[in-house]
Amino acid sequence: MKKLLAFCLLAFTIIVTTPKTAAAQAPAVLNHIALYVVDVQKTADFYKNALLLPQLSEPFKDGKHVWLRIGPHSQLHIIQGNKAQEHDINTHLAFSVKDLDKFMAHLDKLGVRYGNWKSEPHKTTPRPDGVNQIYLQDPDGFWVEVNDDKF
Repeated sequence: MKKLLAFCLLAFTIIVTTPKTAAAQAPAVLNHIALYVVDVQKTADFYKNALLLPQLSEPFKDGKHVWLRIGPHSQLHIIQGNKAQEHDINTHLAFSVKDLDKFMAHLDKLGVRYGNWKSEPHKTTPRPDGVNQIYLQDPDGFWVEVNDDKF
């Protein structure tokens, strides 16, 4: 009985004092994405108008930062100070909309250029899972995918 009690006490001590592994922890959750841009207001206006993202209060209040809501608990931070550069389409932000045709009509009204992966204007790219997508670029050339994923 003493051996069993000692074994249980040792097992309990090991369990309580052993650090938790990554698998036992909750996964990381997206908080924000930061884009370093040339013209903060021009880029912020693009995301507010083309993607209809609401602007949030930001703590810096220095004219070099704009924060936008991109999800229930996620933000897009736009930061002034970058120099112009090219961006590859493989690196992009992706957003989903309920009605891609309606969203494309919205972009047409704004005069925003968009197309498929091959840059063919006004065309969509179907993914193997049936989701349709379009691609556009913000004023700094960052690529943005908009799709009709129903996840």
